[in-house]
Amino acid sequence: MSISLCTLAPFGVKLPGLRLGWQTRSSLRAKGAAVTGGENVLEKTMKEVRYLDVLYDDGFGSVTLKEYFTTVRAMLRNDGGPPRWFCPVECGQPKVENAPLLLFLPGTDGVGMELILHHQSLGKVFEVRCLHIPVNDRTSFEGLLQFVEQCVKYEHSLKPNRPIYIVGDSFGGCLAISLAARNPEVDLVLVLVDPGISCAETSLQPILLPLLQIVPTILQLPIPYLAISGGSIPQEALGFLSGNLTSVQPLVAELGHTIKWDTIMWRLKLQKLGASYASSRLHVVQAQILLLARDNLLPNGDVADRLKTMENCKVRHFRSFTDRLILDDNINLLTVIKRANMYRRCRKLDFVTDYLPPTLSEFKKTFDEDFKPYLRLLSPVMLSTLTNGRIVHGLVGVPEKGPILFVSYHSLLAIDLAPICEEFLREKRRVVRVMAHPVFYWENFASSSQELSFFTNISLYGGVPVSPFNMYRLLERNEFVLLFPGGIREALHRKGEEYKLFWPDEAEFVRMAASLGATVIPFGCVGEDDFLELFLDYNEQRSIPYLHNLIDSVNQNFSRIRDTVKGDDGNQVFHLPAVLPKVPGRLYFLFGKPIELKGMKNILKDRKSANKVYMHIKSEVENTIAYLKKKREEDPYRSITQRALYQATWGVSAQVPTFDP
Repeated sequence: MSISLCTLAPFGVKLPGLRLGWQTRSSLRAKGAAVTGGENVLEKTMKEVRYLDVLYDDGFGSVTLKEYFTTVRAMLRNDGGPPRWFCPVECGQPKVENAPLLLFLPGTDGVGMELILHHQSLGKVFEVRCLHIPVNDRTSFEGLLQFVEQCVKYEHSLKPNRPIYIVGDSFGGCLAISLAARNPEVDLVLVLVDPGISCAETSLQPILLPLLQIVPTILQLPIPYLAISGGSIPQEALGFLSGNLTSVQPLVAELGHTIKWDTIMWRLKLQKLGASYASSRLHVVQAQILLLARDNLLPNGDVADRLKTMENCKVRHFRSFTDRLILDDNINLLTVIKRANMYRRCRKLDFVTDYLPPTLSEFKKTFDEDFKPYLRLLSPVMLSTLTNGRIVHGLVGVPEKGPILFVSYHSLLAIDLAPICEEFLREKRRVVRVMAHPVFYWENFASSSQELSFFTNISLYGGVPVSPFNMYRLLERNEFVLLFPGGIREALHRKGEEYKLFWPDEAEFVRMAASLGATVIPFGCVGEDDFLELFLDYNEQRSIPYLHNLIDSVNQNFSRIRDTVKGDDGNQVFHLPAVLPKVPGRLYFLFGKPIELKGMKNILKDRKSANKVYMHIKSEVENTIAYLKKKREEDPYRSITQRALYQATWGVSAQVPTFDP
């Protein structure tokens, strides 16, 4: 593999000893010059208008673990000089305006190439710089901290309103926490990957270090795989090395001979010092923190508990068979950041302008892997209406350009969201910006449902907290916006309320859409009654004391929606109804005839005219539902048995037919 790096001085001037000592004797090729006084290349390109297409290729998955070891081997040859920053050329230049800076702080190995699987994906939305600590360098922890701190302060002085992301892997997590504690005035976002902060308090560390000093030959692991977290060597690492790394064993062996034992001992001591420093200052950290841990476990100890309970800390768990999360090719770091709603380009997150469209790899992972069985079970049928009133298969009747406001009835447990998002991305290559309930952005809900449902992907596929301000801004940007006027009152309806609309009496959205010249498309979805049956609804749960208290407790954590609406129609209390699965039928969608509001200025001042249009849209939604309920009786493949027989004959990927519109 040919690896391209460019070296960067952190303070705007070229520093002594800042070089790539391995360039001339390896396959590395340097591109770009060191940053000198004045504007650098990255700063110049920030002035250009850039954007990311929907389903763009982020490059994730194009680099393998073998290439990581090849790179490390090249970097360790004749590696001298002080610690330094470098920009992997694979990152390229950011494709978005005002891209934030991302600094990577490596683990105990110090190589700085652990982000290699993520270089291309991160480089499109961040300015990426990685810290490299040469193998023979003996800079103290305080010296490394000052080095990183000086860079952060310099960058902050250039762009004080731009956040600086610090990705800290293991030992790098200690550096990141220490940096945040010393610089509360800097807007930092810490992404801590299995941070080694519990190392200082473990009982194994005092035993392990003397043992390694006495018997150095018992451990022939190179530094890149010396991922000692909490003073113990994970069993997964040993299995990973013996079972899954046969193709890189020669590289691992060479690295083991390259690295001296005193280097290993120095790095372990550095890890312990860093852990002690970070843990003693954790209480003053004000930065946003995203903590990534393996196997639903964090290191034991008071430090880990304090991290988990910090108000500004989000925790995400992953199942991984490797000892290094950051080198797991099933975990896309950019996707993790996006799902946690932690990508922003200014001091405050803007759900409208900071949104990044889904990538091709994210789409394939979500809809071609994770949700493929679910979507195959639903076997959704998509129909749309042309301007002449003719109903056709697919989304042909949906205009190509926005602003478009889709309005509909919200199916039970929101089972309608995933098929809508997938179909618009697959056929139209458009993101549908769903106006979502605030509960989906409540951290306790997000962390408790990480691997349970499509709800975890709401932010990834265009979800925005519902509010008039957010909807106005989206329509103003010519987006496709999806609004369920009935909200969770419909999605969490009671027994006997299937397909009943609970819309407010006032025309909440019509005047806004008219003022922006938007097109309104009413649509209906039918099929929830073929999949789920309510077993315990809201009224019944309220009669059970424990559930009653739980519902009240949950709803205290976020603002109520439509509190001004009187009666049961305005009840937007969040709860989870108990449901029983049924023998699956099929899900049907019909997008009605587009309603053009452009030029209808009378709606803005005439309340009666606005209400008339509002009721027309509501009746159109009810008409599409009635049409689908009737026509599904004509579908020969409504039963899952018939669909299974069809796909057994024509292949599992075959599109199952349906009724003629």
